[in-house]
Amino acid sequence: MKNDGDAPQSPLAEELHALRAEVAQLNAHRFVRIHNSIPRLLMFNLARGLAFGLGTVLGASVLLSLVAWALSQVEFLPIIGEWVSEILRQIEASVE
Repeated sequence: MKNDGDAPQSPLAEELHALRAEVAQLNAHRFVRIHNSIPRLLMFNLARGLAFGLGTVLGASVLLSLVAWALSQVEFLPIIGEWVSEILRQIEASVE
């Protein structure tokens, strides 16, 4: 069916036009452009992996240091205090 300019389009033709516009918009999206190229996809995943690894290491370091500090504050508990004191002595010995 040919469109003469002013003639109304059929609902199917309108839907097809809208669908083509959506597909064009999706193809222009950055996510799709990154995944269209193997080297770009590899670099993107490498950067994502590096960021994830760095965040994991930094987060674990902060969390463990806070836990060790909190445990060092409870030396007055009989069993936990001795255990924490022994851990602190071993950490200090390994640092020196």
